[in-house]
Amino acid sequence: MTVSPQSGISFPNGMETRLYINNEFVPSRSGQKFDVINPATEEVTASVFEADGADVDAAVQAAKAAFPSWSALGGFQRASYFYKLANLVESCNFDLAKLEAVSMGKPVGKYTEGTNMARFIRYVAGKAADVKGESSLQTAGFVNLTFRQPYGVCAAIIPWNAPVTEFFFKVTPAVLAGNTIVLKSSEKAPLTSLLLARLCQEAQIPAGVINVLSGMGPTCGAAMASHMDIRKISFTGSARTGRAIKQAALESNLKHVALELGGKNPLIIFDDADLSKAANAAASSILYNSGQVCIASTRVYVHASILERFCDLFTSSLVKQAANPIKGNDPLSPFTVRGPQADKAQFTSIMKYITDSRKAGYKILTGGDREGERGFYIQPTIILNPEESSAVMREEIFGPVVCVRSFQTEEEVISLANETEYGLYASTFTRDLSRAMRMARSLEAGIVGLNCTSPMMTLDMPFGGVKQSGDGRENGQHALDDWTELKTVYIGL
Repeated sequence: MTVSPQSGISFPNGMETRLYINNEFVPSRSGQKFDVINPATEEVTASVFEADGADVDAAVQAAKAAFPSWSALGGFQRASYFYKLANLVESCNFDLAKLEAVSMGKPVGKYTEGTNMARFIRYVAGKAADVKGESSLQTAGFVNLTFRQPYGVCAAIIPWNAPVTEFFFKVTPAVLAGNTIVLKSSEKAPLTSLLLARLCQEAQIPAGVINVLSGMGPTCGAAMASHMDIRKISFTGSARTGRAIKQAALESNLKHVALELGGKNPLIIFDDADLSKAANAAASSILYNSGQVCIASTRVYVHASILERFCDLFTSSLVKQAANPIKGNDPLSPFTVRGPQADKAQFTSIMKYITDSRKAGYKILTGGDREGERGFYIQPTIILNPEESSAVMREEIFGPVVCVRSFQTEEEVISLANETEYGLYASTFTRDLSRAMRMARSLEAGIVGLNCTSPMMTLDMPFGGVKQSGDGRENGQHALDDWTELKTVYIGL
């Protein structure tokens, strides 16, 4: 692996680029590799072995062989492995941070995924024994029961924007519920998943229970989605890929599919809101992870009577929060506060939205250009009053671009906020409790924030969307339950 010499940071010895199958690191059967590009320098970080259908089959067979003995363990027994894993993940937070910095550009100084996921692992491990069914005495002469039992071999396909978080959001509840799993990381950010595989090995999780593949969607991902021995697959990513996975499941074995497919999330500011708090929250939301977050608040609706004042506060807060305290923006520097976009394709896509908005004559309050000559950096950008039907208002940009429009009435803004096929995160700022509760009920989203907005979320509450933002839920007790199937048992007395 390579790293920019000015950083002074070295990586752990023996960093893996191979696949992790049946508790062993192995090269892909084809020997093919792909490059991981550092988005801050546009240089190659590492070359990683690329899994294909044969590797998927090998991983599935390992998971299938491991399932009977793993599912036979009690919840407390399975949890004991994950308590060890949590300690290892927590101790490796900085190593994970460095790998993400040179894979998808997240600054090491802002990195907390390792410590956060250690907490999540412990939380879910503590609930492993709570996977239970129900009983009924309502039929004369019978005692009737339900069991919650694991699916068997499962699969997960995770995105590049939060690879450590998504690894554990899927693996932890799936495996603690008694399943075995095959996970495919994103080709843009596979290195942390391989380090996590090593930690699973060190935690002595039995062979075949967790398998980690690096590969491309059309080959590795497609083979997983259509595999006849995989009983459930969970995917986080684009709606286009989500549809393809559902189609593959339909045409193979009708495996259960759980999807989290992004959002175009509204933030509504009423005239009685704490404007300073709302402006700071809106800026934090679009800056988090350089705007590469499915729950980012990208459509801000502001009551017409406070539009000018809010825009002044919002612009000021965005510029202040985005500024690096020292010169330079190397993600490996602990002083860097904002990283680049993940790759050239993402950079180009975001810049086109900005360019098209400028051509359409929309006012840009701040930003609107690339930043620097090297790396995929984009200035945080606020676009004022684009057409409701425009691409920047309708499509998920997945970058530091936010649109602001005005509204007059509560009924109008509810209609505008819901006029989208997405439904992941919605939020509003108001001091009126009754209005806040009406908004919570009326907004079509799986998550609603009142006097807060994204990235606010907690590990003990369900996470997921409605409409084309997906189905299924992660986090909380729902996560464990969603990785089990219900069985009804009738017992005649």
